[in-house]
Amino acid sequence: MTTLKEFEEALREQGMNMALAILQKLRDRDRTRRSITPGRRIAGKKMTPELARQILELHATTEMTQQEIAFKLGVNQGRVNEVIKRGKWLQDDPSAPEAVARDRAKARMSGSKGVEKPTRRLERTERPRRERSRTVTDRQPELSFGDE
Repeated sequence: MTTLKEFEEALREQGMNMALAILQKLRDRDRTRRSITPGRRIAGKKMTPELARQILELHATTEMTQQEIAFKLGVNQGRVNEVIKRGKWLQDDPSAPEAVARDRAKARMSGSKGVEKPTRRLERTERPRRERSRTVTDRQPELSFGDE
């Protein structure tokens, strides 16, 4: 398959200046139609039961994708998926796991000290090892070449 640049070089080699002029006009037209749009979402909305209900309503009544719903409502597509697939955020319970996680994340972002940090589990390498009581007689003798 020929690239546009190769096509343009072939036109130049053949001396087809009219075709090159048409190609340039098409490029200029396309350049004027291009636009630089800002990011689709600057900051996400706080997930609420009302917003979750809107997500479910849009999902049920339209043919919109999760990404389109997320863009329309200004939330992350992952949150839309959580609402649709797992029913998260539908109750207004501040002790729900997703609400607690949201509040912790917001506290970390704002730098407030009021929220307790979750306790960290010790990694396998950090856990204390149990000592095995083994005597010298428990070990198997090692053989090497030349031993009989």
